[in-house]
Amino acid sequence: MALPTPANWRAWLQLATVDVRPLRHREFRLLYIGRLVSLFGNMITFVAVPFQVYALTHSTLMVGLLGVVELAALLAFAFLGGALADARDRRTMVLLSEAGLMAGSVVLCGNALLAHPIVWLIFVVASLQGALDAMQRPSLAALLPRLVEREEIPAAAALNSMRATLGMVTGPAIAGVLIALAGLPAAYVVDVLTFVVGLVCLWLMRAVPPPVDAERPSVRRVVEGLRYARSRPELIGTYVVDIIAMFFGMPIALFPAIAVGFGGAKVLGLMYAAIAAGSFLFSATSGWTARVHRHGMAVIVAAILWGFAIVAFGFATTLPVALALLVLAGAADMMSGIFRQIIWNQTIPDSLRGRLASIELLSFSGGPLLGNFESGVVASVFSVRFSVVSGGVLCVIGCVLAAIALPAFRNYDARVWKASRVQA
Repeated sequence: MALPTPANWRAWLQLATVDVRPLRHREFRLLYIGRLVSLFGNMITFVAVPFQVYALTHSTLMVGLLGVVELAALLAFAFLGGALADARDRRTMVLLSEAGLMAGSVVLCGNALLAHPIVWLIFVVASLQGALDAMQRPSLAALLPRLVEREEIPAAAALNSMRATLGMVTGPAIAGVLIALAGLPAAYVVDVLTFVVGLVCLWLMRAVPPPVDAERPSVRRVVEGLRYARSRPELIGTYVVDIIAMFFGMPIALFPAIAVGFGGAKVLGLMYAAIAAGSFLFSATSGWTARVHRHGMAVIVAAILWGFAIVAFGFATTLPVALALLVLAGAADMMSGIFRQIIWNQTIPDSLRGRLASIELLSFSGGPLLGNFESGVVASVFSVRFSVVSGGVLCVIGCVLAAIALPAFRNYDARVWKASRVQA
Protein backbone atom coordinates (compact mmCIF):
# COMPACT_ATOMS: atom_id res chain seq x y z
CA MET A 1 0.00 0.00 0.00
CA ALA A 2 1.40 3.41 -0.97
CA LEU A 3 2.28 5.75 1.85
CA PRO A 4 0.23 8.98 2.14
CA THR A 5 1.88 11.95 0.45
CA PRO A 6 1.30 15.67 1.05
CA ALA A 7 -0.60 15.82 -2.25
CA ASN A 8 -2.91 13.00 -1.13
CA TRP A 9 -3.54 14.68 2.18
CA ARG A 10 -4.39 17.93 0.42
CA ALA A 11 -6.87 16.10 -1.82
CA TRP A 12 -8.59 14.48 1.16
CA LEU A 13 -8.64 17.80 3.02
CA GLN A 14 -10.36 19.46 0.07
CA LEU A 15 -13.09 16.82 0.20
CA ALA A 16 -13.61 17.41 3.92
CA THR A 17 -13.78 21.21 3.82
CA VAL A 18 -16.01 23.75 2.17
CA ASP A 19 -15.06 24.75 -1.39
CA VAL A 20 -14.50 28.53 -1.50
CA ARG A 21 -13.84 28.85 -5.24
CA PRO A 22 -17.13 30.73 -5.92
CA LEU A 23 -15.85 33.62 -3.79
CA ARG A 24 -13.37 34.48 -6.56
CA HIS A 25 -16.30 36.01 -8.49
CA ARG A 26 -16.75 39.67 -7.52
CA GLU A 27 -20.56 39.74 -7.74
CA PHE A 28 -21.00 36.55 -5.73
CA ARG A 29 -18.51 37.84 -3.16
CA LEU A 30 -20.38 41.12 -2.73
CA LEU A 31 -23.71 39.36 -2.42
CA TYR A 32 -22.26 36.88 0.05
CA ILE A 33 -20.78 39.55 2.31
CA GLY A 34 -23.93 41.65 2.24
CA ARG A 35 -26.22 38.73 3.02
CA LEU A 36 -23.90 37.47 5.75
CA VAL A 37 -23.99 40.78 7.62
CA SER A 38 -27.69 41.48 7.11
CA LEU A 39 -28.58 37.93 8.20
CA PHE A 40 -27.25 38.63 11.69
CA GLY A 41 -29.65 41.57 11.92
CA ASN A 42 -32.52 39.51 10.53
CA MET A 43 -32.01 36.85 13.20
CA ILE A 44 -31.87 39.51 15.92
CA THR A 45 -35.28 40.81 14.83
CA PHE A 46 -36.49 37.21 14.43
CA VAL A 47 -36.01 36.85 18.20
CA ALA A 48 -36.92 40.42 19.22
CA VAL A 49 -40.37 40.55 17.58
CA PRO A 50 -41.95 37.52 19.32
CA PHE A 51 -40.22 38.53 22.58
CA GLN A 52 -41.79 41.98 22.35
CA VAL A 53 -45.25 40.64 21.48
CA TYR A 54 -45.17 38.26 24.43
CA ALA A 55 -43.89 40.99 26.76
CA LEU A 56 -46.76 43.27 25.69
CA THR A 57 -49.58 40.71 25.63
CA HIS A 58 -48.41 37.81 27.86
CA SER A 59 -50.14 35.56 25.33
CA THR A 60 -48.51 32.63 23.55
CA LEU A 61 -51.48 32.65 21.16
CA MET A 62 -50.55 36.15 20.00
CA VAL A 63 -46.98 35.02 19.44
CA GLY A 64 -48.24 32.06 17.41
CA LEU A 65 -50.38 34.37 15.29
CA LEU A 66 -47.22 36.09 14.08
CA GLY A 67 -46.35 32.95 12.14
CA VAL A 68 -49.85 32.77 10.67
CA VAL A 69 -49.62 36.37 9.49
CA GLU A 70 -46.22 35.78 7.87
CA LEU A 71 -47.37 32.55 6.19
CA ALA A 72 -50.44 34.30 4.77
CA ALA A 73 -48.24 37.02 3.27
CA LEU A 74 -45.88 34.39 1.88
CA LEU A 75 -48.69 32.51 0.18
CA ALA A 76 -50.17 35.73 -1.22
CA PHE A 77 -46.99 37.12 -2.79
CA ALA A 78 -44.66 34.21 -3.54
CA PHE A 79 -45.86 33.61 -7.10
CA LEU A 80 -45.81 37.33 -7.90
CA GLY A 81 -42.25 37.48 -6.61
CA GLY A 82 -41.32 34.56 -8.86
CA ALA A 83 -42.88 36.15 -11.93
CA LEU A 84 -41.10 39.46 -11.28
CA ALA A 85 -37.79 37.64 -10.82
CA ASP A 86 -38.08 36.35 -14.39
CA ALA A 87 -39.16 39.70 -15.84
CA ARG A 88 -37.02 42.31 -14.02
CA ASP A 89 -33.41 42.88 -13.09
CA ARG A 90 -32.91 40.42 -10.23
CA ARG A 91 -30.30 42.49 -8.44
CA THR A 92 -32.68 45.48 -8.49
CA MET A 93 -35.53 43.34 -7.14
CA VAL A 94 -33.37 42.22 -4.21
CA LEU A 95 -32.15 45.79 -3.61
CA LEU A 96 -35.65 47.33 -3.53
CA SER A 97 -37.13 44.63 -1.31
CA GLU A 98 -34.11 44.91 1.03
CA ALA A 99 -34.77 48.65 1.35
CA GLY A 100 -38.40 47.89 2.20
CA LEU A 101 -37.39 45.37 4.85
CA MET A 102 -35.03 47.93 6.35
CA ALA A 103 -37.88 50.46 6.52
CA GLY A 104 -39.92 47.89 8.46
CA SER A 105 -37.14 47.52 11.02
CA VAL A 106 -36.99 51.32 11.36
CA VAL A 107 -40.72 51.32 12.17
CA LEU A 108 -40.23 48.53 14.72
CA CYS A 109 -37.46 50.54 16.36
CA GLY A 110 -39.61 53.66 16.54
CA ASN A 111 -42.51 51.67 17.97
CA ALA A 112 -40.25 50.14 20.63
CA LEU A 113 -39.23 53.65 21.75
CA LEU A 114 -42.84 54.60 22.53
CA ALA A 115 -43.98 54.60 26.13
CA HIS A 116 -46.71 52.18 25.11
CA PRO A 117 -45.68 50.27 21.95
CA ILE A 118 -48.54 49.43 19.58
CA VAL A 119 -49.13 45.69 19.22
CA TRP A 120 -51.18 45.85 16.02
CA LEU A 121 -48.40 47.85 14.35
CA ILE A 122 -45.98 44.99 14.99
CA PHE A 123 -48.38 42.62 13.21
CA VAL A 124 -48.72 45.02 10.27
CA VAL A 125 -44.93 45.25 9.91
CA ALA A 126 -44.60 41.45 10.24
CA SER A 127 -47.13 41.02 7.43
CA LEU A 128 -45.45 43.57 5.17
CA GLN A 129 -42.03 42.08 5.81
CA GLY A 130 -43.41 38.63 5.03
CA ALA A 131 -44.70 39.97 1.71
CA LEU A 132 -41.37 41.65 0.92
CA ASP A 133 -39.53 38.46 1.82
CA ALA A 134 -41.75 36.52 -0.59
CA MET A 135 -40.96 39.09 -3.29
CA GLN A 136 -37.22 39.00 -2.60
CA ARG A 137 -36.33 35.36 -2.17
CA PRO A 138 -37.21 34.14 -5.71
CA SER A 139 -34.94 36.83 -7.21
CA LEU A 140 -32.24 36.01 -4.67
CA ALA A 141 -32.41 32.30 -5.45
CA ALA A 142 -32.43 32.95 -9.21
CA LEU A 143 -29.31 35.11 -8.94
CA LEU A 144 -26.95 32.30 -7.99
CA PRO A 145 -26.55 30.52 -11.36
CA ARG A 146 -25.80 33.90 -12.99
CA LEU A 147 -22.95 34.70 -10.60
CA VAL A 148 -20.82 31.51 -10.66
CA GLU A 149 -19.80 28.81 -13.11
CA ARG A 150 -22.11 25.82 -13.50
CA GLU A 151 -19.62 23.40 -11.93
CA GLU A 152 -19.26 25.77 -8.95
CA ILE A 153 -22.97 25.70 -8.09
CA PRO A 154 -22.63 22.89 -5.49
CA ALA A 155 -19.85 24.82 -3.74
CA ALA A 156 -21.84 28.08 -3.90
CA ALA A 157 -24.91 26.33 -2.46
CA ALA A 158 -22.78 24.96 0.39
CA LEU A 159 -21.32 28.40 1.09
CA ASN A 160 -24.79 29.95 1.16
CA SER A 161 -26.01 27.23 3.50
CA MET A 162 -23.02 27.71 5.81
CA ARG A 163 -23.69 31.45 5.89
CA ALA A 164 -27.33 30.88 6.78
CA THR A 165 -26.62 28.39 9.55
CA LEU A 166 -23.88 30.61 11.01
CA GLY A 167 -26.45 33.37 11.30
CA MET A 168 -29.02 31.04 12.85
CA VAL A 169 -26.54 29.89 15.49
CA THR A 170 -25.06 33.26 16.46
CA GLY A 171 -27.88 35.69 15.67
CA PRO A 172 -30.30 34.56 18.40
CA ALA A 173 -27.47 34.55 20.97
CA ILE A 174 -26.55 38.13 20.04
CA ALA A 175 -30.23 39.09 20.21
CA GLY A 176 -30.57 37.74 23.74
CA VAL A 177 -27.55 39.70 24.96
CA LEU A 178 -28.69 42.91 23.23
CA ILE A 179 -32.22 42.73 24.59
CA ALA A 180 -31.01 41.94 28.09
CA LEU A 181 -28.31 44.62 28.24
CA ALA A 182 -29.58 47.41 26.00
CA GLY A 183 -33.28 46.79 25.36
CA LEU A 184 -35.44 46.18 22.32
CA PRO A 185 -34.79 49.53 20.57
CA ALA A 186 -31.05 48.78 20.51
CA ALA A 187 -31.70 45.35 19.00
CA TYR A 188 -33.74 46.90 16.19
CA VAL A 189 -31.06 49.58 15.63
CA VAL A 190 -28.43 46.88 15.10
CA ASP A 191 -30.74 45.24 12.55
CA VAL A 192 -31.09 48.54 10.68
CA LEU A 193 -27.30 49.00 10.62
CA THR A 194 -26.77 45.53 9.16
CA PHE A 195 -29.28 46.36 6.45
CA VAL A 196 -27.10 49.35 5.50
CA VAL A 197 -24.15 47.03 4.86
CA GLY A 198 -26.34 44.70 2.80
CA LEU A 199 -27.70 47.57 0.71
CA VAL A 200 -24.21 48.97 0.00
CA CYS A 201 -23.03 45.55 -1.23
CA LEU A 202 -26.09 45.20 -3.47
CA TRP A 203 -25.57 48.72 -4.81
CA LEU A 204 -21.96 47.89 -5.75
CA MET A 205 -23.03 44.80 -7.70
CA ARG A 206 -23.48 44.98 -11.44
CA ALA A 207 -26.94 44.66 -12.90
CA VAL A 208 -28.34 41.18 -13.53
CA PRO A 209 -30.84 41.79 -16.35
CA PRO A 210 -33.72 39.41 -17.02
CA PRO A 211 -33.34 36.64 -19.64
CA VAL A 212 -33.58 37.71 -23.28
CA ASP A 213 -36.97 35.99 -23.66
CA ALA A 214 -38.46 37.64 -20.56
CA GLU A 215 -42.07 38.83 -20.71
CA ARG A 216 -44.22 40.99 -18.46
CA PRO A 217 -45.49 39.27 -15.29
CA SER A 218 -48.91 37.72 -15.77
CA VAL A 219 -51.10 34.87 -14.58
CA ARG A 220 -50.19 33.03 -17.76
CA ARG A 221 -46.50 33.27 -16.87
CA VAL A 222 -47.17 31.93 -13.38
CA VAL A 223 -49.17 29.02 -14.79
CA GLU A 224 -46.35 28.37 -17.26
CA GLY A 225 -43.97 27.94 -14.34
CA LEU A 226 -46.34 25.55 -12.56
CA ARG A 227 -46.74 23.46 -15.71
CA TYR A 228 -43.00 23.27 -16.16
CA ALA A 229 -42.54 22.07 -12.57
CA ARG A 230 -45.21 19.42 -13.09
CA SER A 231 -43.43 18.19 -16.23
CA ARG A 232 -40.18 17.61 -14.31
CA PRO A 233 -40.57 14.61 -11.94
CA GLU A 234 -37.12 15.20 -10.45
CA LEU A 235 -38.24 18.69 -9.39
CA ILE A 236 -41.53 17.36 -8.03
CA GLY A 237 -39.48 14.88 -6.02
CA THR A 238 -37.50 17.64 -4.31
CA TYR A 239 -40.73 19.37 -3.25
CA VAL A 240 -42.52 16.20 -2.16
CA VAL A 241 -39.67 14.70 -0.11
CA ASP A 242 -38.96 18.00 1.65
CA ILE A 243 -42.62 18.57 2.52
CA ILE A 244 -42.97 15.00 3.83
CA ALA A 245 -39.86 15.35 6.01
CA MET A 246 -40.87 18.72 7.42
CA PHE A 247 -44.60 18.01 7.85
CA PHE A 248 -44.16 14.76 9.76
CA GLY A 249 -40.70 15.18 11.28
CA MET A 250 -40.57 18.82 12.43
CA PRO A 251 -40.56 18.87 16.27
CA ILE A 252 -39.48 22.47 16.95
CA ALA A 253 -42.90 23.52 18.28
CA LEU A 254 -42.46 20.87 21.00
CA PHE A 255 -39.04 22.12 22.17
CA PRO A 256 -40.44 24.22 25.06
CA ALA A 257 -42.30 21.19 26.42
CA ILE A 258 -39.35 18.85 25.88
CA ALA A 259 -36.96 21.32 27.53
CA VAL A 260 -38.92 21.04 30.79
CA GLY A 261 -37.65 17.50 31.23
CA PHE A 262 -34.04 18.52 30.58
CA GLY A 263 -33.76 21.56 32.84
CA GLY A 264 -36.29 24.12 31.69
CA ALA A 265 -35.86 27.38 29.83
CA LYS A 266 -32.09 27.49 30.31
CA VAL A 267 -31.59 24.62 27.84
CA LEU A 268 -34.24 25.70 25.34
CA GLY A 269 -31.81 27.86 23.38
CA LEU A 270 -29.38 24.95 23.12
CA MET A 271 -32.06 22.83 21.46
CA TYR A 272 -32.82 25.50 18.88
CA ALA A 273 -29.12 26.03 18.19
CA ALA A 274 -28.32 22.31 17.91
CA ILE A 275 -30.08 21.83 14.56
CA ALA A 276 -28.42 24.93 13.13
CA ALA A 277 -25.06 23.75 14.47
CA GLY A 278 -25.45 20.43 12.67
CA SER A 279 -26.30 22.27 9.46
CA PHE A 280 -23.24 24.48 9.85
CA LEU A 281 -20.93 21.53 10.46
CA PHE A 282 -22.21 19.76 7.36
CA SER A 283 -21.80 22.90 5.23
CA ALA A 284 -18.27 23.44 6.54
CA THR A 285 -17.25 19.88 5.56
CA SER A 286 -19.17 19.66 2.29
CA GLY A 287 -16.35 19.63 -0.24
CA TRP A 288 -17.11 15.98 -1.06
CA THR A 289 -20.63 16.84 -2.30
CA ALA A 290 -19.16 17.94 -5.64
CA ARG A 291 -18.27 14.27 -6.26
CA VAL A 292 -21.91 13.15 -5.90
CA HIS A 293 -23.98 12.94 -9.09
CA ARG A 294 -27.07 10.98 -7.96
CA HIS A 295 -28.60 14.07 -6.38
CA GLY A 296 -32.14 12.70 -6.17
CA MET A 297 -31.03 9.66 -4.19
CA ALA A 298 -28.90 11.92 -1.99
CA VAL A 299 -31.98 13.99 -1.10
CA ILE A 300 -33.95 10.82 -0.26
CA VAL A 301 -31.14 9.44 1.92
CA ALA A 302 -30.79 12.76 3.74
CA ALA A 303 -34.53 12.98 4.46
CA ILE A 304 -34.57 9.40 5.77
CA LEU A 305 -31.58 10.17 8.01
CA TRP A 306 -33.49 13.19 9.32
CA GLY A 307 -36.44 10.93 10.17
CA PHE A 308 -34.28 8.38 12.01
CA ALA A 309 -32.55 11.16 13.98
CA ILE A 310 -35.93 12.57 15.04
CA VAL A 311 -37.15 9.11 16.12
CA ALA A 312 -34.04 8.64 18.26
CA PHE A 313 -34.42 12.18 19.63
CA GLY A 314 -37.92 11.26 20.78
CA PHE A 315 -36.47 8.45 22.91
CA ALA A 316 -33.52 10.49 24.30
CA THR A 317 -33.45 10.62 28.10
CA THR A 318 -30.41 12.86 28.65
CA LEU A 319 -29.68 16.34 27.34
CA PRO A 320 -26.29 15.56 25.72
CA VAL A 321 -27.81 12.68 23.74
CA ALA A 322 -30.80 14.80 22.71
CA LEU A 323 -28.55 17.63 21.52
CA ALA A 324 -26.26 15.24 19.64
CA LEU A 325 -29.25 13.79 17.79
CA LEU A 326 -30.51 17.26 16.90
CA VAL A 327 -27.05 18.08 15.52
CA LEU A 328 -27.28 14.93 13.39
CA ALA A 329 -30.75 15.93 12.24
CA GLY A 330 -29.48 19.40 11.29
CA ALA A 331 -26.65 17.86 9.26
CA ALA A 332 -29.14 15.64 7.40
CA ASP A 333 -31.39 18.63 6.75
CA MET A 334 -28.49 20.59 5.29
CA MET A 335 -27.45 17.62 3.15
CA SER A 336 -30.95 17.54 1.69
CA GLY A 337 -30.95 21.30 1.17
CA ILE A 338 -27.63 21.39 -0.66
CA PHE A 339 -28.55 18.64 -3.12
CA ARG A 340 -32.00 20.13 -3.72
CA GLN A 341 -30.36 23.46 -4.55
CA ILE A 342 -27.99 21.75 -6.95
CA ILE A 343 -30.86 20.11 -8.86
CA TRP A 344 -32.75 23.40 -9.04
CA ASN A 345 -29.82 25.57 -10.07
CA GLN A 346 -28.26 23.18 -12.59
CA THR A 347 -31.38 22.14 -14.47
CA ILE A 348 -33.97 24.95 -14.44
CA PRO A 349 -33.79 27.30 -17.48
CA ASP A 350 -32.78 30.85 -16.60
CA SER A 351 -36.07 32.23 -17.94
CA LEU A 352 -38.02 30.11 -15.41
CA ARG A 353 -35.76 30.29 -12.35
CA GLY A 354 -37.69 33.03 -10.58
CA ARG A 355 -41.07 31.33 -10.92
CA LEU A 356 -39.68 27.96 -9.90
CA ALA A 357 -37.94 29.62 -6.94
CA SER A 358 -41.35 30.77 -5.71
CA ILE A 359 -42.53 27.15 -5.67
CA GLU A 360 -39.38 26.14 -3.81
CA LEU A 361 -40.03 28.95 -1.33
CA LEU A 362 -43.48 27.58 -0.57
CA SER A 363 -42.17 24.05 -0.12
CA PHE A 364 -39.28 24.77 2.25
CA SER A 365 -41.07 27.53 4.19
CA GLY A 366 -44.59 26.14 4.30
CA GLY A 367 -43.51 22.61 5.26
CA PRO A 368 -41.91 23.54 8.61
CA LEU A 369 -44.79 25.86 9.56
CA LEU A 370 -47.35 23.14 8.85
CA GLY A 371 -45.12 20.56 10.54
CA ASN A 372 -45.02 22.57 13.76
CA PHE A 373 -48.81 22.75 13.70
CA GLU A 374 -49.09 18.99 13.08
CA SER A 375 -46.70 18.07 15.89
CA GLY A 376 -48.53 20.32 18.32
CA VAL A 377 -51.91 18.79 17.49
CA VAL A 378 -50.62 15.20 17.84
CA ALA A 379 -48.89 16.05 21.12
CA SER A 380 -52.09 17.56 22.53
CA VAL A 381 -54.08 14.42 21.62
CA PHE A 382 -51.50 11.80 22.66
CA SER A 383 -48.16 12.88 24.16
CA VAL A 384 -45.05 14.84 23.28
CA ARG A 385 -42.92 11.71 22.89
CA PHE A 386 -45.55 10.00 20.73
CA SER A 387 -45.71 13.07 18.50
CA VAL A 388 -41.94 13.20 17.99
CA VAL A 389 -41.43 9.45 17.46
CA SER A 390 -44.49 8.90 15.27
CA GLY A 391 -43.56 11.93 13.18
CA GLY A 392 -40.07 10.58 12.57
CA VAL A 393 -41.42 7.15 11.65
CA LEU A 394 -43.96 8.64 9.22
CA CYS A 395 -41.18 10.77 7.74
CA VAL A 396 -39.10 7.67 6.96
CA ILE A 397 -42.07 5.73 5.57
CA GLY A 398 -43.23 8.70 3.50
CA CYS A 399 -39.79 9.27 1.99
CA VAL A 400 -39.42 5.60 1.06
CA LEU A 401 -42.85 5.63 -0.61
CA ALA A 402 -41.95 8.84 -2.46
CA ALA A 403 -38.75 7.22 -3.72
CA ILE A 404 -40.75 4.25 -5.03
CA ALA A 405 -43.43 6.44 -6.60
CA LEU A 406 -40.95 8.83 -8.27
CA PRO A 407 -38.34 6.68 -10.07
CA ALA A 408 -37.18 9.60 -12.25
CA PHE A 409 -36.29 11.52 -9.11
CA ARG A 410 -34.70 8.51 -7.44
CA ASN A 411 -32.57 7.77 -10.51
CA TYR A 412 -31.70 11.36 -11.39
CA ASP A 413 -28.04 11.65 -12.40
CA ALA A 414 -26.49 15.05 -13.14
CA ARG A 415 -24.08 13.51 -15.67
CA VAL A 416 -26.92 12.03 -17.70
CA TRP A 417 -28.86 15.30 -17.54
CA LYS A 418 -25.87 17.33 -18.72
CA ALA A 419 -25.19 14.92 -21.58
CA SER A 420 -28.81 15.09 -22.73
CA ARG A 421 -28.67 18.90 -22.76
CA VAL A 422 -25.48 18.85 -24.86
CA GLN A 423 -27.04 16.47 -27.39
CA ALA A 424 -30.19 18.61 -27.55
